[in-house]
Amino acid sequence: MSNLNEGSILIALAGNPNTGKTSLFNRLTNTHQRVGNYPGITVDRHSGNFELPKAGEVEVLDIPGNYSLSARSAEEQIAIGALSGLPPYPAPDVVVLVVDASQLARNLYLALQVIELEQPAVVALNMVDMLDDEGREVSPHALEQALGVPVIAINAREGDGLEDLKAALDRVLAQPEKGTPGARWAHEDPLLQADLLAVHRALPESWKDGRAHREEALAAWALLSLGDDDELQRVPDDLRAAVAHRRRLAAGSGRDIDEQLISARYEWIDKHVAAATRHPNRSSAWSERADALLLHPVVGFAALIFIMGFLFQTLFSWSGPLIEWIDSGFGSVSAWIVTVMPEGTLRSFLTEGLIAGTGSVLVFFPQIMLLFALLGLMEDSGYMSRVAFLMDRIMRAVGLHGRAFIPMLSGYACAIPAVMATRTMERRRDRLLTMMVVPLMSCAARLPVYTLIIGALFPTGGDTGWIDVQGLLLVGMYLFSTIIALVAAGVLSRTLIKGPNVPLILELPPYRLPQARVVGRMVFQKGRVFVTEAGTVILACTVGLWLLSDYPGLSDAHAQPLDARLAALEQAELDPATRAVATTEIQRERGALQREHSWAGKLGHTIEPAIAPLGFDWKIGVGLIGSLAAREVFVATMAVVYGAGEGEGATLSKLRKKMREEKRSDGAPVYTPLVGLSLLVFFALACQCLSTVAVVKRETGTWRWPFFMLGYMTVLAWVASFAVYQGGMALGFH
Repeated sequence: MSNLNEGSILIALAGNPNTGKTSLFNRLTNTHQRVGNYPGITVDRHSGNFELPKAGEVEVLDIPGNYSLSARSAEEQIAIGALSGLPPYPAPDVVVLVVDASQLARNLYLALQVIELEQPAVVALNMVDMLDDEGREVSPHALEQALGVPVIAINAREGDGLEDLKAALDRVLAQPEKGTPGARWAHEDPLLQADLLAVHRALPESWKDGRAHREEALAAWALLSLGDDDELQRVPDDLRAAVAHRRRLAAGSGRDIDEQLISARYEWIDKHVAAATRHPNRSSAWSERADALLLHPVVGFAALIFIMGFLFQTLFSWSGPLIEWIDSGFGSVSAWIVTVMPEGTLRSFLTEGLIAGTGSVLVFFPQIMLLFALLGLMEDSGYMSRVAFLMDRIMRAVGLHGRAFIPMLSGYACAIPAVMATRTMERRRDRLLTMMVVPLMSCAARLPVYTLIIGALFPTGGDTGWIDVQGLLLVGMYLFSTIIALVAAGVLSRTLIKGPNVPLILELPPYRLPQARVVGRMVFQKGRVFVTEAGTVILACTVGLWLLSDYPGLSDAHAQPLDARLAALEQAELDPATRAVATTEIQRERGALQREHSWAGKLGHTIEPAIAPLGFDWKIGVGLIGSLAAREVFVATMAVVYGAGEGEGATLSKLRKKMREEKRSDGAPVYTPLVGLSLLVFFALACQCLSTVAVVKRETGTWRWPFFMLGYMTVLAWVASFAVYQGGMALGFH
């Protein structure tokens, strides 16, 4: 058989979503993992290597999770192609079918389809430990007898049973035949048999290998998958025509081919699952009682609001001490550089560019890691799927279903993986609509901006009990972005991206105690991406902005009055302390004047007329320009623009102080709570992330939709910010 790496043994890992397939993949491969793309499609392909006792090193491929091999989207076609070896995919030497023992009937549907293809297979019966809570017991031996393939009980999360699984793989690989006919469902309808034979004749020759049962299984797949609304590629026209003809004949005789094929399989499954499962007389599982509350239309929503409120309150309060500690560290480094280096361009770059820019973003690392950890706990515990189910009624009102809310929730961490997570949705229309609104969710990159503005302009003195006003405002921003995303989805679904609603089909995984190792791995991977971005994108932007704000130098007309004041100060009879204070003040004036007349200042002044109605000045304009690359660059830009790296003290604290003290020409403060709120709203809605634009282009295959997304979000942000600022001014707020 042909493999991904010629000459190596290929093992495919398949199963329903939430069966522990990824946990098993991580256990088997440990750190020997690779990520690429499947041929011809932008879907991540996770592969890795591990050792078998007899066969030696083998390659394992993690197939995207599917409930069946019936495919309606190009992404779902990967499963049938990769598991059966249809071109251009290599055929696996063995398929490991990861089956959730607590959801046996539903999981065996996919397993039965793969076994019908006569692929060498091993069933990994996972989550057997969950059956104790439900008062059930499954016999691996009875299932093995029924399925005709080895069945091994494992616990992928803890690593139990892995040696038995490897031994079973060795036994299957030692068999010389391609695969033995295993379990098969039966049907007695001659009309259905005629449908299968007609479609079988239309199968491409490259799909056939002489195994009649396998080819009949492919014919059944084609009957279930091909239709007017599928998005499948590389399917011959003759096969499509044969399927369409048999469907028309069936409809004319009042038959439902889908129902016949699906019900026949489930009749077989129900019979054999009943024989392999024992149900002692016990009370219902505690998870069912928990679902009665957490999925309740009133109590469940109240619990969701409480959980999300607690999450974002925690972000502001728990991470505060660590942020201050890291900020002080960067301030100390900056002060040390000032003491050991002479004044000049290099010192200016290190203190005002590198430390003030990159450091002002890295101080939020604990807060962002805490966000990733809390979202990871929700995902690993099984609660995230409940949120999708709970939100289904609201999502249907805006033209989507609850499954779309999972990518939207992922958008709280980062829009890029959230956009890619839309691949799990069946219809292209649903994927496109979700992609257009995911960037409205407040991602982790907005968190440094929120924290800077809230901490600088909104007082902490209004705390009431355990609720912090600043934390409450942070919660409000996340709630605001979520509501706007839902409204935007409702508008787009009724205008540009129309389509009928489809019902939500979602299997709720059992509740589990989150594993520190799994959550820790996820947090580490996302944290590494953030630090890498800070070391590349943010650093590059910071250096560029420092150059723009430091050049060209002050003209003689601006520099000479300052030099004259310094010369006069040297001649004046003053004590050293007074002279030092006066000298520092003149140097600060020089720095502010330099930044205002620099290239960056000129850019800010150029766009100032467009942003002045929002309450923003030219310095904020420079920040908005810098944040186009990545939202968190706004903090780095403002630190450079305000010279927050000058002198001693923590960079973030100095930046907040400078923002509070900034005055307009008439003496009025530049930054007021109303300006801060306007700025928060702008950043909540604007698409200040070129990486997100790029990934939407990759997922849609055209520049049309990413440009539309960038345009409508920018207009929406400007209008909303304008309404907040001008409305507040009209009502007498400042």
